[in-house]
Amino acid sequence: MSSAAQQIISLYRRHAAAWVRARSTSLMEKHWLDRFVDPLPAGARLLDIGCGAGDPIARYLMGRGFALTGVDSSPELIAIAQEKMPAARWSVADMRELQLDQQFDGMLAWDSMFHLTPDDQRLMFPIFAAHANLGARLMFTSGPAYGDAIGEFEGEPLYHSSLDPSEYRLLLDQNGFEVVDHIVEDPDCGFRTVWLARFVRASRSGAI
Repeated sequence: MSSAAQQIISLYRRHAAAWVRARSTSLMEKHWLDRFVDPLPAGARLLDIGCGAGDPIARYLMGRGFALTGVDSSPELIAIAQEKMPAARWSVADMRELQLDQQFDGMLAWDSMFHLTPDDQRLMFPIFAAHANLGARLMFTSGPAYGDAIGEFEGEPLYHSSLDPSEYRLLLDQNGFEVVDHIVEDPDCGFRTVWLARFVRASRSGAI
């Protein structure tokens, strides 16, 4: 498991073009994306963490008039996003080390944070808090229960992991977020497990 987890960045770099070809643009996520941004004012600043090449999610959010910053650990995917959507701000960054020195009205880690090990996922919540304006929305996907899983992409192992739902709730609370909604394996969204939260107070655990 640890070897597969360490290869995630390399895998997405080496197979960036294949990932773009394989990524569905049907936007089955639209219902959740709308719930994520509907309460936000026009022009609100959004941070897409693990944005890939930006299609279809970043493109949709930009089309709704939001100011988008996308970060991904693959320079190859960021280059594609920059070429296709130059109006957004794109940065190459490892989400585990993210320090943008600015706050956002919405943060999204869709199909990205679950590639981190459990320990690294725990470290993401202070990072979310450090980049959140008061009232900011946070949405991310996880597994349905604690554990690791290995998928496959381009014939190579693709690592996923999840914390227990009770631990996600605790980490959100400790870092100033309240849960707005949570659904396990949503059948209308490719059986994704989705968390939607809101930043309501300064962290109780010393967020960076």
